[in-house]
Amino acid sequence: MSVTVDADVVPDTDAVPDTDVVVVGAGPVGLLLAGDLRAQGVRADVLEQLAEPMTESRASTLHARTMEVFADRGLLGRLGELPDGGPGHFGGIRLDLTAADPRHPYAGQWKCPQTRLEAVLQERAVELGVRVRRGRRLVGLEDRGGHVKVETVTADGGRERLTARFVAGCDGWRSTVRRLAGFGFAGHDATREMLRADVAGIDIPDRRFERLENGLATAYRWPDGSTRVMVHVFGSTPRRRHGPPGFAEIADAWAEVTGERIGHGQPLWLNVFDNTLRQASRYRRGRVFLAGDAAHAQMPVGGQALNLGLQDAAELGERLAGHLTGQAGDELLDGYHTTRHPVGARTLTNIQAQSFLLLGGHEVDALRETFAELMEFDGVRTRLARVISGLGTARAQAAPQPATASASTTTPRDRSARMDRLAEKTALVTGSSRGIGRATALRMAGEGALVAVHYASDENAARETVRLIEQDGGRAFTVQARLGVPGDVHELFLGLERGLKERTGGTTLDIVVNNAGEQTAAGVAPEDITPEHFDRLFAVNAKAPFFIVQRALALLPDGGRIINISSGLTRVANPEQTAYAMTKGAIEQISLHFARHLAPRRITVNSVAPGITDNGSPVFDIPEAVEQMAQLSAFKRVGEAVDVADVVTFLATDEARWITGAFIDASGGTLLG
Repeated sequence: MSVTVDADVVPDTDAVPDTDVVVVGAGPVGLLLAGDLRAQGVRADVLEQLAEPMTESRASTLHARTMEVFADRGLLGRLGELPDGGPGHFGGIRLDLTAADPRHPYAGQWKCPQTRLEAVLQERAVELGVRVRRGRRLVGLEDRGGHVKVETVTADGGRERLTARFVAGCDGWRSTVRRLAGFGFAGHDATREMLRADVAGIDIPDRRFERLENGLATAYRWPDGSTRVMVHVFGSTPRRRHGPPGFAEIADAWAEVTGERIGHGQPLWLNVFDNTLRQASRYRRGRVFLAGDAAHAQMPVGGQALNLGLQDAAELGERLAGHLTGQAGDELLDGYHTTRHPVGARTLTNIQAQSFLLLGGHEVDALRETFAELMEFDGVRTRLARVISGLGTARAQAAPQPATASASTTTPRDRSARMDRLAEKTALVTGSSRGIGRATALRMAGEGALVAVHYASDENAARETVRLIEQDGGRAFTVQARLGVPGDVHELFLGLERGLKERTGGTTLDIVVNNAGEQTAAGVAPEDITPEHFDRLFAVNAKAPFFIVQRALALLPDGGRIINISSGLTRVANPEQTAYAMTKGAIEQISLHFARHLAPRRITVNSVAPGITDNGSPVFDIPEAVEQMAQLSAFKRVGEAVDVADVVTFLATDEARWITGAFIDASGGTLLG
């Protein structure tokens, strides 16, 4: 049976679903997701093909971001005292993961056998009321628009049917959910593989990614006395198998690489992993979602695959629960793909580079030597450690390269000329994928701030803003939320807080810039404004900024900064922009009254009013139009985005601590008359 998920499907609204979410797969990802859903009042059922939990150790490494996720859920106490996993690695080259942030409470990596992790996550899920149904093999899945029907075959050959509002595929890289739902899974198959086994009754030296003449070998002893061996013979390619490799194959490879004999040992677990690299084109299709290895297949280097999947589950759980409990609409669910797909893509790129360094033969020796030299630099170590740990991308320490930004987006200044007045600060700039917002994000990042680059729909433009920031040595991440719709602020702060926590370990927000806005089209007379357009202008330009400030108050420390972008049109009459000017008048009132309200906390609130500013619109490509507009400024030129961005950035610094409740004319003298 195949799934129907097309937009024109006729919803089956008569049926009452048996449960809210069916989670397919009772591995760590599925169990964490199901427990999170139930903890927030959402009904969840887990379907698992295996009749009993796995007994193999498999993955065992937990990174800092995952430890945060577990700490937030009170799971660390259940897991017990976890041993320090020691230093990490990048492609087999030693890398101390505490370099990600030595102050972080979970800096480094931690060891927890997957069997223990699954047991704890299942125990938690069942306690919360999740039904874990084992011995069920998924054979059918049908999206009916209003709910999803799933069909399973039990161990005795019986068939069971279940309906749910949503289905989450957490069933591994051979995902049946992904196949039945028709998700694309782009990438490439394996070209290299590594054999591994847990073996009892052998006594061999410990090795850590030891590169020998014929291959790569790793060996370490488990607390129970058995030994985990991993081996790759240089130049070998994956074999066709119908199951795990035989112990004789692993023993022969080990002997070829190390010269040691282990064939007399007792194999406890046999496995192979390879450098397959694939990612689902979408993480959501209708009412079906993918998480963990169902969404991405990759070589499990240093535990990154497990940690990536657990962080998928944490994200998806929040979004599904928020939607199902009525906190936000469908756009909250779309944000799952928008948020997690780029993270997955970046992680897969990182893993691909590591697999090349790890499994390449002697042809990569020079490259490994170069990488090892580069990793002697603090900035390189920190960046790589933060990527692996899930704490985000650290600020690059290398000198910036010339940028190719247009005048409206600013050319980054040389790092040596900066004062880093916003070092260690965090900032949210709404509408920062273009124009004044982009220029402000670049300026604040240039002064040392970690910037959340908000956008409504143009993901590519937002990612370009981040690229320009990182190219110049700064730090930034994207946050997607369409303003002016139900649940907009919730969606915005869900992504914002997650991004901050991944990169700083907390959710402190020092600076808020309300820049996003909509304007009435030119040539529309006031009598032609419709109620719908009027409501939309106020929803985006006035209501959203008010509630963004309201929501931010819990994150802003004393001495924080709020800057609201108004307009010179509140001081100059233009009948075609009556409704727009009204919304900007509201912005100024927000600034005035919040300034008084927040003064005891030394939080300043100000309005900045640009005049005619080149925001990249086509009109600014017409020389005659630009010349006419330039005459309105006292300086006889059209403003550039950087002109306004510098004013906004100044208001965010400590030098502006004595300015609050102000209307700042940043129109280049246009309001002088």
